[in-house]
Amino acid sequence: RERGPESMNLADDPFTLFGLPPRMALDRAALDECWRRLQGEVHPDRFAAEGAAAQRVAMQWAVRVNEAYAILKDPLRRAECLCGLRGVPVQAERHTDMPAGFLMQQMAWREALDDAATDGNAAAVQALADDVTAQERQTLAHVQSLLDDVGDVPAAAQQVRVLMFLQKFRRDIDRRLDALESP
Repeated sequence: RERGPESMNLADDPFTLFGLPPRMALDRAALDECWRRLQGEVHPDRFAAEGAAAQRVAMQWAVRVNEAYAILKDPLRRAECLCGLRGVPVQAERHTDMPAGFLMQQMAWREALDDAATDGNAAAVQALADDVTAQERQTLAHVQSLLDDVGDVPAAAQQVRVLMFLQKFRRDIDRRLDALESP
């Protein structure tokens, strides 16, 4: 259905804007198709005959559609959005509580990374990267279950914070690997 910017609401959450159910499980092909359709509906060139003001509004919509698409296609950002929509904002900068076992794992990983990087052991750093990637996949699956099946949003928000740490730590690992592989 053709909508155009005049019938859309800038305040809509990404799921509503895209007409998708607010769930972690998402059909990426359907998301991509919806993004292309929405971009076609709000593209500023479609409003050239209506003047500069209509084109500015269309440009705002094009930006909003792209922002919503970026959130929906990124599982971590999608999970963070869902937690907020369900009344439990992740607020990672304010809520730093993590499960005790995960805190211990963080310390062990940091120590292993420092030791391997200091020793110049790229294979050990790569093995650590593989472990963290596996943990990331497992945690993301857990977040999806908590949000889509169990409905435990506070637990999901805590696991989203775990995922945020994992992504940040993986970037640190990647930097260390790059440094070890550079002459």
